Amino acid sequence: MVTAADSTLPELDAGELVRWRADGGRLVDLLTAAQRLGPVAGFRIGDRQVVLVTGPEEVQHVLARHPDTYVKHGHRAKVLLGDGLLCAAGEPWRRQRKLLQPQFTVRGIRAYEPQLRAAVAAVADRWRAAADTGEVRELDADLRYFSLDVIWRSLTARPLDEPTYRQLVAAGDSLAAIPAFAPATGESDADFSRAVADADRAAEHAIALARQADEPTLIGVLLRAARELPDYDETLVRDELLTLMVAGYETTATTLGWLFLLLDAHPEQRDLALSAGPAGSAERAAAIRALIDETLRLYPVAWLMPRYAAETGAVGGHLVPAGATVLLCPYLTHRDPEVWPTPETFRPQRFLAAERRPAPGSYFPFGLGPRACIGAQFAVREMTLLLEEVLPAFRPEIREQPTEAGYRLTVHPDGPVRAVLHRAENRL
Repeated sequence: MVTAADSTLPELDAGELVRWRADGGRLVDLLTAAQRLGPVAGFRIGDRQVVLVTGPEEVQHVLARHPDTYVKHGHRAKVLLGDGLLCAAGEPWRRQRKLLQPQFTVRGIRAYEPQLRAAVAAVADRWRAAADTGEVRELDADLRYFSLDVIWRSLTARPLDEPTYRQLVAAGDSLAAIPAFAPATGESDADFSRAVADADRAAEHAIALARQADEPTLIGVLLRAARELPDYDETLVRDELLTLMVAGYETTATTLGWLFLLLDAHPEQRDLALSAGPAGSAERAAAIRALIDETLRLYPVAWLMPRYAAETGAVGGHLVPAGATVLLCPYLTHRDPEVWPTPETFRPQRFLAAERRPAPGSYFPFGLGPRACIGAQFAVREMTLLLEEVLPAFRPEIREQPTEAGYRLTVHPDGPVRAVLHRAENRL
């Protein structure tokens, strides 16, 4: 409810927008400037009102308490992903989420644990061979293959093959190239025609393999829904399948890529995690999870989350008019020094039990509320299993790395990460 006490939204002035465009027009710089005005701030792009929300209490208000007021309003990847869970809204989204949610609980993930471990073993085998020969590996490519292999095995109960990998990467590259917020950058919609063709071929192949599988598969869940539910047809199976494959792998691979870059800069954190307890112990698992959590703090899965104000409301005491674009930015919230002490420092210990947990709304790498990422636990589990295997066994020596981050749908290392893998002299 809007009251007379609601104050005018602080906004960047037109001169600041002109200077921002003259300086190169990076969206992250515009949002950083707006954040300096407070936890709720704004700017205008043409006649569009944009509201940036970065304060924890205000984030909680938008995403967790009022998800029906601040809603997802279409998605620019819809031409590729159709009506899959990422792009769906309203009642169709609720039905689809209800169907898939049990597969991504702790209990549901156990059914796919053998597939996750098989994908981890395949990476370890490749890295052992590379360590023995001194081959320079593209870590980002290896991690991308791993993430896709995990999803493919969970969908089909078969290991990923190279032709399908290339098709999925081509589709994923098109998705990853989408700007996080195009109205600010002025970029036009991408041409997805080739990506759609690649994705469709991969989907057909996956469905054919899943029909032959004797083990539980995610596609099996979708195909059963198409047989039994009146609103679930084979087109929706394709859309959900592609959402899981194409939208799911890049975020995990990117997080792992950042983690290895951070460990290269802070090798003591690897040793601290491994010395927390013996292999297989709860203490080591918690320390490895802290590595992941801290990486996600610095480089959240979705660095920007747009919402649409379906009706006029108030956020943090400021009027937000109906029709406004509301931007949640975990990248900036996670780096707010008023919320996170020494926010630019990679310090996984802040996520261990001895440290004080931050307030609700201050950490949301997978989103918050009903539209939080359904695959969050799955992603963390596959990353944890990989790190439990490779961190004690290998010490990557980074030979080439990007000097900047790229800010598109994800925040990613803007270039390849090449490394020589050394076997760890003393496995901890």
